[in-house]
Amino acid sequence: MHNKKMINKIMHFLVHNGFIVTVAVMGLVHATLLAVMWAGGVMPLVNLNILSVVVYLFCVLFCRFGHIMPVYVSIFLEVTVYAVISVYFVGWECASCCFLCSIVPIIIYFGSFLFKGNTRWIIVIMLVFNFATYVFLYLKFGNEQPVYKAAPVIRTILIIFSSFVMVFSMIFYNVLYIYASEVEMHRLERKNEQLSVDAKEDVLTGLLNRRGFLPLVEEYMNGELSRFFCIAFLDIDNFKRINDTYGHDCGDEVLRHITKMIKKEMPGCSICRWGGEEIIILMKDYDLTVAKEKMEYLRRHVESNPTVFFNKRIPATITIGLEENKEKYEKPEDIIKVADERMYYGKQHGKNILICEDAA
Repeated sequence: MHNKKMINKIMHFLVHNGFIVTVAVMGLVHATLLAVMWAGGVMPLVNLNILSVVVYLFCVLFCRFGHIMPVYVSIFLEVTVYAVISVYFVGWECASCCFLCSIVPIIIYFGSFLFKGNTRWIIVIMLVFNFATYVFLYLKFGNEQPVYKAAPVIRTILIIFSSFVMVFSMIFYNVLYIYASEVEMHRLERKNEQLSVDAKEDVLTGLLNRRGFLPLVEEYMNGELSRFFCIAFLDIDNFKRINDTYGHDCGDEVLRHITKMIKKEMPGCSICRWGGEEIIILMKDYDLTVAKEKMEYLRRHVESNPTVFFNKRIPATITIGLEENKEKYEKPEDIIKVADERMYYGKQHGKNILICEDAA
């Protein structure tokens, strides 16, 4: 587990610092080539590698200040120019052409971030130019004698090193791409899950919203196993007065506090924030008698447990309308409407009350 976390941290760093890591590695490659060319006595390429190292030092500064496009272009031009001049001086057989292959994944990987839409044709053009350069070097210098005939040891070192850089680049940027793609995929999955939750849940209370609640009621009404349930429609009394007196933050806290009490006292029930301070409870497998007892207890419980907000005790009560499912109800809105009307009747006749029958 510890190793996995460490690997993830390293990969995270490489993905988010890909340009500056690439520039640093390219500078190191040319520093190595400088030493090899010095040992081989190929002074034009010694000077060229010094120039390349300077270019990448400037690229580091560009990266630090967020100027990525000049770095991208500099890598492409520097490698192309170096490959051409290097093949000219030490010949095709020293494998300097491998550097052209090594920047193919760099062109694609970073180009996919820099270019969007139709501008991505620039990536294709760069790849075509890269391949054309490779073909040109082979046709022009494949059978010609180089300006400098490198010693066998130097030639072997150059072949191995150039091939290593090419293979390393292919593997490294493919691994980065795969890791970045997986991270992005997981991020999108989490975002989709959150969007799905947000679409069915109220952000403030964590309760279901109408979209998430109504299908549950409908499923229970049409279920083969049981249609036995009650709907409780409750409203927090004088909620506007609480907001006006103590502020909306206090009102939100009162709503959250009452929600927590309902969740605790009504396990196994589906609870919905219908709107504002209105809450609906789907009381599964409750008959009206048991539901009435439970709702009366909940009403008294809310009344006796005020919300504490910045050392102030904010009392609140609820008015509840209750109805049980009957055959005459064809859709969720029918039974919810009856419970709502009973709750409204309770609001008009004293509040802090449970109404479970229609007014005579």
